[in-house]
This record gives sequence, structure tokens and C-alpha cells, in this order.
Amino acid sequence: MSRFVRASKYRHVFGQTAKKEHGLENVKVSNSAWDTNIVAASGRYISINWNASGGGAFAILPLPSPFAPLPYDIPYKLPDIIPLARSHTAPVLDTSWSPHNDSIVVSGGEDGKVMVWKVESSSFEGWREDGWAPRDHEPVARIDASPRKIGQVLFHPTAANVLASASGEHTVKLWDLASTERAHAVLGGHGDAIQSIAFSPAGGLLATTCRDRKLRLFDPRAGGEAVRVTDGHGGIKGARIAWMGETGRIATTGFSKMSDRQVGIWETGGLGNVKTIVLDQSAGVIMPFWTDNNILYLAGKGDGNIRYYEYENDALHALSEHKSSEPQRGMCFLPRRALSVSDCEIARAYKVSGSSIEPIAFIVPRKADSFQSDIFPPAPSSEAALSAGEFFSGKDALPKLVNLDNGSLYTGPQSAVTPGPHGSSYTGSQSAVTPTPVSAPTPVSAPTPVSAPTKTASAPSPSPVVARQPEPVSAPAPTPIDPSPRSQSSGGDTSTTALRDENAKLRDENAKLREDNGALLADLREAREKIRNLELQVESIRANTRKVAQSLLDG
Repeated sequence: MSRFVRASKYRHVFGQTAKKEHGLENVKVSNSAWDTNIVAASGRYISINWNASGGGAFAILPLPSPFAPLPYDIPYKLPDIIPLARSHTAPVLDTSWSPHNDSIVVSGGEDGKVMVWKVESSSFEGWREDGWAPRDHEPVARIDASPRKIGQVLFHPTAANVLASASGEHTVKLWDLASTERAHAVLGGHGDAIQSIAFSPAGGLLATTCRDRKLRLFDPRAGGEAVRVTDGHGGIKGARIAWMGETGRIATTGFSKMSDRQVGIWETGGLGNVKTIVLDQSAGVIMPFWTDNNILYLAGKGDGNIRYYEYENDALHALSEHKSSEPQRGMCFLPRRALSVSDCEIARAYKVSGSSIEPIAFIVPRKADSFQSDIFPPAPSSEAALSAGEFFSGKDALPKLVNLDNGSLYTGPQSAVTPGPHGSSYTGSQSAVTPTPVSAPTPVSAPTPVSAPTKTASAPSPSPVVARQPEPVSAPAPTPIDPSPRSQSSGGDTSTTALRDENAKLRDENAKLREDNGALLADLREAREKIRNLELQVESIRANTRKVAQSLLDG
């Protein structure tokens, strides 16, 4: 019987660990037991939760490369004392780099604060010089995000300066870093600690995993409640989530009730489970990472290996695994726009192991020296597609892409998320026919509490009324006949009665305007919900059509 091998240009991908001098040593990793990745990277810097006394801190260091020594003439074995970001009063639990500025990083800690930091390259100068003294980083903004700890922070993928933070209050809050007085959205309904959060590629949806074993999908601008909720993995330990790019699928990792480690695939239409695979029975939490090559990387805490699978037709095809004798405490992946394409590097991981950070390059072996366009699809650009104001006002946009061969902005057809109401539609290639969405009522700006006569789009607003006072009566000329008290007060009584009647009429009109405004907002929310449901149904139909077509081809 003949055996057919599935065609794949990534079949021979291998992981290459950097040389010792191309990594970082003498790293003092935080001892906090909170479950995060510990480390995060931008295109220029890397941050890691640090074990420091006197509150919480994390380190910001130049990005190590598997192909070159550290920049800024910094030794690979770090000094015992280095510049730290120290303003938290309790351990730092998570950090996240802006996808639109490689020098902006945010941190969340057990003190309930979110802090924004801007890295200056001058802070890395003079490390080898005599008399060098470290200068700690100072935050550029502080946010009182919660009275409890901040467990996760995550930047929005397409809108500039939009940040999500998950707190011990079991809520996720969305912030505009330009105006941090209040959260622009609060997502609730979680029954226990939030374990992981992930934005969709266009940022219109946000998915969470929770210790209550539920998987939730939110539309942050449609309200604070989840639009989809389903049962996730049966175990309560460390469930993680990753959005699988533009496939309309979500990947989760977790544990079964029998403590088997699992990876699951879920469709975003109704959060139905597409596939669940049992990996093994180890105890470490699995960290999932997705790249736009349709490859899912799975790295278990305490493991020495990294598994990677190629996703195709709702199936995960095992490619290989990178093995090491050093167990990993945490891991992150480099933004694809910063990869070394000349070395055919399709992904790069940064592994925290013991007291070191080592880069691991995943390479496709090719003999050609020219740019290999088939293994390097356009990558998300560092240029934001939206401002924070545009995002929170309801506008959607696809992420801007960049060609990895020359760094120019990609202008070709995008296989990406088609923007619908709040970015909730997944239609594959833009060249495909997209159903016309159901028209919605004219959008009304975000509801605001009505405290005075309020203008709406459909009803006239009454003009403000100025209370009229009785005209002053000049003193009467002396007359032998005194006017009676009743005749003096009759004019004032008439004027006061008229004012009362007019004010009562205005109150009635204002009450009616409030009702009309509430009805318009309710209609708008209902229309958005209908549009979202129709788009999810269309995506489900398309997925079923692809399955039928594939089965006919296979048959």
C-alpha cells in the first residue's frame, strides 16, 4: 500500500538555539507564582519580570539576536545591578509592548496599577565604561486600573494607544492611553480569575479564558456582557487562548478533568468546538503562539521542548518539535516584521530558562539567496490603522501590512478580516463576495447619562427656558383710594402659575425625549446584534461549504 505525504513548504522547519554570546545571562527572574509568560518583546527591546526588593520591577533590555551579538556594546552576562523599571509597589505580573511603537511598554502589577514606559536608547550607553552607574526607568503615565491586582495587559493590534487590562475584580477594561481618567469599556461576567485574553486580528473582538472553565467572546463596543459563552477545557488549571489569525478560529490550551493536557480549536461563529487533541499528562501550563504562516507553536512551562503544528482544513498537522534539556519558565515571540528574512527565519522565540534568555530561530532550510516570498507573507506593520478615538467611536479597519523583502507598505489583496460592525466578520480573502450587511439605524454616539434636556438625532430639543420675573411695578401716585391687597397680588399669581405650567410641560417633553433616546439606543444595539449574528452565520455557512468542497475533492 502506497503512502502519500502531505505537501507543505514548512515540513522541514527546525529550531536553532543561539550561541551563548548571542543571548542574555545572569537574569534574575521574578519568583511570583502568577501564571503569565514572564517575558515580552518588541522589534527592538525585551522586557522580563524581575526579582527585585522594595516593590515590583521589571527589566528592559536590548533585543538579543541568534545571528549577532547584543547591540549597544552590552555584555551577554549582565551586571548584578542593571537599570530597572521600579515604580510598582508590588510584584509586576505582566508586560506588553505596543505593536505600533517599539519603545512603548506597559506593565501591570499586584498593586492594581498599570504603568506606561517609554524606553530611551541612551539608557543603554556606557555599560562597559568605568564608573558606569545604572539609571532606572521612569514611567510616563500611571493608571489606577483596579483596587486588586492586574494579571494581564495587552495592546490592541490595530488601534493606537488602546490597551486591555484584566484585573482581580474578574473584569477586563479597555483604556485610551491619551485619556486615562476612566476606562472606555468594562467587560464582565467572569465567575473567577481571568487566565488569558486575546484580541482578534482586526481588534473588534476579544476572547478570554477563565478559571470557571468558560470560554467567552466579547464585542467591547457593544456592551459589557459576552456575546458568546461556551464550556472550555474541563480542568481549572492554566487555560490559555490565541487567535488563529484570519482563519476564523481560536486555539486554546488547557487541561481535562483527568489532568490531560489538551489543545482545542473553536470556530468564532458560535464558539463551537472543532477539534480537541490530547497532548500528554504533564503538569506545566502550555503557552500557545500563532504565526501568520498558519503555524501554531506550543511551549509547556517546565518542558524543554516546543511543539509546532501547521493548521489546514480544521486540522493540526504535526511538523516537528524543538528539543532542549533546559526547561522553560516563560516564552514570547518576536513580531514578524523584525525577523531575519535573509536567514529564512519564519519565527523567533525568546525562552526564559533558569537565569538566562536564549533566542530560538525557526528556519526553513533553503539554498536560494533571494527573498522567499512563499514563506514570508506580509506582516502587520508598525503603523496603526486607527486612532483610539476612531476605534471607540465604532470605526473598524484591517491591520496595515508590510512587505518583508523591502519594508514597503503592502498594497496587494489582503486575506484578512473584513471589517464589519466592530470587526466581527471573518470572510477570508477580500476578493470573495461579501454579503451586504443589514442596514442599521443611523449610529448614535455612545450613550451618555441624561441629566438635562438632551438633544437626540430624531427629536427636537426644547429651547432653554429663562424664568421670567414679574415686571417691577412703579410706585403708585398718591390717591385717596388705597388699592386692595388682593388686586396687588393677582398679577403675580397669574405669572407664577404660567411659569409652573410651562416648567411642567418642559419636564414632560424632557421625559419623552429620554424615552425616545433610550428607544433609539436599544434599536441600534438590536440592529448591531442582528448584523453580527448574520455575519457569523455567513462565516459558518462558508466554513461548511469549504468542508463539503474538500470532502468532494478527497472523495
